Amino acid sequence: MFEITVDDAKFWKNCVDAIVNLIDEGVLEVTAEGITLKAMDPAQIAMVSFQVPSKAFVEYKVDSSTKVGLNFDNLAKILARSRDKEKLTMALEENKLRLEFKGDTTRSFKVPLLDLNAGPSKEPKIDFDASLKMNSSRFKDVLKDASLVSSHLVLEATKDGFFVDARGDSADLRVESEKTADMIKELSVKNDAKATFPLHFLEDIVKACPSDGEISLNLKTNMPARIQYPIGDASLTYFLAPRIEAG
Repeated sequence: MFEITVDDAKFWKNCVDAIVNLIDEGVLEVTAEGITLKAMDPAQIAMVSFQVPSKAFVEYKVDSSTKVGLNFDNLAKILARSRDKEKLTMALEENKLRLEFKGDTTRSFKVPLLDLNAGPSKEPKIDFDASLKMNSSRFKDVLKDASLVSSHLVLEATKDGFFVDARGDSADLRVESEKTADMIKELSVKNDAKATFPLHFLEDIVKACPSDGEISLNLKTNMPARIQYPIGDASLTYFLAPRIEAG
């Protein structure tokens, strides 16, 4: 059993938005240290690993470790109704998760728990060749440009900078960001790295990143990419499989 209170309900809303952009259902693991989730998207193309420490909550009472299976799509719709300066308390009641929003008024929702298998236990172990940190809003703009051209894009990192290519029937796009560009906050490259990824997955992954935040990207040629960013004290890590061109 547990009872957990977050001072600003919108913080938890933003965390769940970052999860539901990729998966509809999953299992939260609630322990004395914090809350975690690991899950694959239904197409088994992307993985999300979510962690938020107990210190992120103003009250955190956990009697024993608990696995909570939830429909995140339904949960996100409820959390979208959160109001400014509302506290949110979450607790188990029978076979339901109670969400109590407290501000000028008190509102309570009860969400049925689902009997789900836990997601993958471990993250992929990859010796990445390139790592960079980017301004979130600028990277999102690059993805918007690419969406005009193709459903896939090529991400490439070299010692000279970061490059994005998208090719379609109507147009081609190339974005060149030198390592000194405003978008690039840090760039470290052991070996050149290049891979092709489905665009809509990248858009879903970075959608919840704050516009003034930073996105960390790790690449290795034709290997899954790792994308990371924080939401307050919470951390999101995603792995996205590449598209391997035939021949």
